[in-house]
Amino acid sequence: MQRITKYILAVATAFPLFSHAQQAPVLTLDSILQRIDKQNVRLQSYALKAQAYQSSAEAATAWTAPMVGAGTFMTPYPLQSVMEPRDKGQLMLRVEQDIPNAAKLKAKKEYIASQGAIASAGRDITLNDFRARAKSLYYTWLVNTEKIKVAGETERLILVMKKMEEVRYPYNQSQLSSIFKADARIEENRNMIKMYESEIAKSRAWLNGLMNQTGDYMFSIDTTAIPEYKEQLHDTALLAGKRKDIVQIDAAINSLKLNIRSMELEKRPNFKIQFDHMSPLAGMMPQAFSVMGMVSIPIVPWSSKMYKQETRAVQYNVASMQKEREAMLNETHSMLIGMQYEIIATQQRISNFENRIIPALQKVFDADFQSYEENKQTVTTVLSDWESLIMMRMNVLDEKLKLYQMIVSHEKEEYQ
Repeated sequence: MQRITKYILAVATAFPLFSHAQQAPVLTLDSILQRIDKQNVRLQSYALKAQAYQSSAEAATAWTAPMVGAGTFMTPYPLQSVMEPRDKGQLMLRVEQDIPNAAKLKAKKEYIASQGAIASAGRDITLNDFRARAKSLYYTWLVNTEKIKVAGETERLILVMKKMEEVRYPYNQSQLSSIFKADARIEENRNMIKMYESEIAKSRAWLNGLMNQTGDYMFSIDTTAIPEYKEQLHDTALLAGKRKDIVQIDAAINSLKLNIRSMELEKRPNFKIQFDHMSPLAGMMPQAFSVMGMVSIPIVPWSSKMYKQETRAVQYNVASMQKEREAMLNETHSMLIGMQYEIIATQQRISNFENRIIPALQKVFDADFQSYEENKQTVTTVLSDWESLIMMRMNVLDEKLKLYQMIVSHEKEEYQ
């Protein structure tokens, strides 16, 4: 490997892979997730929904507006004889006000306000989805950066070997086809680099969208940040506190229970007060008034049937959601255990690649490259050895990306 390093450093045609990377700011994964949490427009809409429910809850305690009316009272029709002045009738002013039951208003307010908690839980679910998407894009970018580095090593090596072939060719120690083959490999390798760069550009654009930034905003990432996974035991009680969809179901169940409480209070009466003021049309007659208080009787059978049946229907919905909650916890628990086994198996496979297979292929390449330096081995054989080594390193990077994506999916399911 020292000889390879010497040749690579000797090549003056080393090219910069990202000329803009030095100027662009470096964003860590945590900073990206924080920007998504604060700046994403869709997440902001959930806060507005929660505020709307809070305002509706405050409005629920308002009384209906009073009714005011004016007219005549006991006024005879035209063309009828009036025996006494008092028979001319009276002018009347009426004021009515419904007085709702305070307990009903309070229960209705609590029910409407509880729906804000459902909206807030919905925000957490969407945020968890955005976080998982951002992590996936981040790790895809990270792996593609590593692939570009590997492809850069390939190009530098081929350039070294091409120069060696060009030096040997005049002395009939190499073939012209080897030089042309090296040119082809260089162009093929550059095409691969362009593909990786396009994947990075796509990841950057999508991350900008999640952060509510323009798609062409330039930044780079911290390529040293890789996810770590530690084997853990999952408990349904612990999952119930972590998973945002379970939290949302709990909020919905609580809201339905408050709705049941609100409907049960419909059996309580409402009140109404009415005030009438009469001014006689005839003189010498006294002014009069009438005050009447009224109360509703919601417990009669033809009225109580409505809120009793509605209460029973909501109770069935609560029982249904509780079963759904239990099923989701059991399914998630089993899924996380299965994903954990898959992650551990992938980690072991990557470790076997890095600690056994790649070192063995590296030794094969080193031995053949040493023979090539001594002009005892052909460039085709060395390139074949290098391609086997690079293919295995690329395969390891693909496996790492799969591992990172599995870890992201595991975290998403754990906190969904």
